[in-house]
Amino acid sequence: MLFKKIPMLGVAMTLCLFALPRLSVAGEETVKIRKKDGKDAKKVVEEEKPRFTIYGWVEGGFTGNVDSPRDRQNFGRLFDDRSKEPVLNQAVITAERTLDPKATGFDWGFKAQFLFGTDARFIHSKGLFDKTMKSSLYQPDIVEAYLNLHVPVLTEGGIDVKLGKFVTLEGAETIDPRTNIFYSHSYIFNFGIPFNHTGALFDLHATKIVDIYAGVTRGVNTSIEDNNESVSFHGGVGLNFGEGKFVVLASTSVGPETPHDDSNYRYLNDITATWKINDKLTSITDLNFIHDDGANASGYGVAQYFTYAVCEKVSVGVRGEIWRDEKGFYVASFADPHDPMRALRGETITDPRTVGGGSTTYGALTLGLNIKPTVPKPLAGLVIRPEVRVDHSLNSTRPFNDSKDRTMFTASIDAILTF
Repeated sequence: MLFKKIPMLGVAMTLCLFALPRLSVAGEETVKIRKKDGKDAKKVVEEEKPRFTIYGWVEGGFTGNVDSPRDRQNFGRLFDDRSKEPVLNQAVITAERTLDPKATGFDWGFKAQFLFGTDARFIHSKGLFDKTMKSSLYQPDIVEAYLNLHVPVLTEGGIDVKLGKFVTLEGAETIDPRTNIFYSHSYIFNFGIPFNHTGALFDLHATKIVDIYAGVTRGVNTSIEDNNESVSFHGGVGLNFGEGKFVVLASTSVGPETPHDDSNYRYLNDITATWKINDKLTSITDLNFIHDDGANASGYGVAQYFTYAVCEKVSVGVRGEIWRDEKGFYVASFADPHDPMRALRGETITDPRTVGGGSTTYGALTLGLNIKPTVPKPLAGLVIRPEVRVDHSLNSTRPFNDSKDRTMFTASIDAILTF
């Protein structure tokens, strides 16, 4: 039987059997209408979503490491880096006014998002909360704060403009956990792309299929302060085929990122292709290449995702990844809460538990579930994500578990409550 061969799929089917009947889909409203013969029928009508909303979520998780490393670090992992320690990853509040997707004239919007939790240690931009509560695992951050403009020029679709601080275009995964199938993140997300930029980003809707992005920023994860005197370029090209069934985004960030060095550039490049094979099965392929001139160091690899909606309440996902860190310049484990920012600013790191992995080719395989349990209305936005994962050095290095092992096994679970 297929379920015996793939235990996670069998678990998913079992969960579906216990799910209650279908609830209304977000963004829809079910109303009754009276037919001429006197019988009731149901009709689904689209709700008009408000453009200004205040919303948020809370995420907490736990990662168990089979080998119980003494430093309590899951090497090569950021947001789930703590071994056998429950954490509050994110408590987020957002105020947003979205652009009208049907606007034919000038339009405006904005987004302001505040986060508190253990994830903030890694996503700070230089000069903004990066030294606040720096000795604590739990820190505040402003994830995004930008003005959004739509200008009806050049093409029928016009140009959208972001001015302020915004998350990167790059990668298949996001800081927002609600868009990811897994609790843990890929090596590409952790070490191969920026987290955020501050500046101006222009999105030209060239045709119904092609979007062209171009912007000027202060650099990778940089806002109020910069560690050099130069700006960076951030942009790319987006392709949308079959009304969203096949989407490709090629994006890049190019500019000096080394402290006090304006001549050596860092190149962070990513291509993400999303294919909705059918109503239940989705494939995502993430290709990544980065290079730093100053260190003469490259990193590159690929992550492949498949997600399958077993039923409305349960999805199963698998992610396989290979990522090469040629000179051990990128992948690390940060033991001290402030070490990620020390590394970003080029400061000396003294905690002996903060280590790199050396010249390593990393392989990782993750299998997980995305469960939306049927619960009372106050908890209707609850999502639970259990997963199991194995990381392995594909060459002779031993970066895992106190720098002793070639392989690391973890099991994780997190919960996200949206409000």
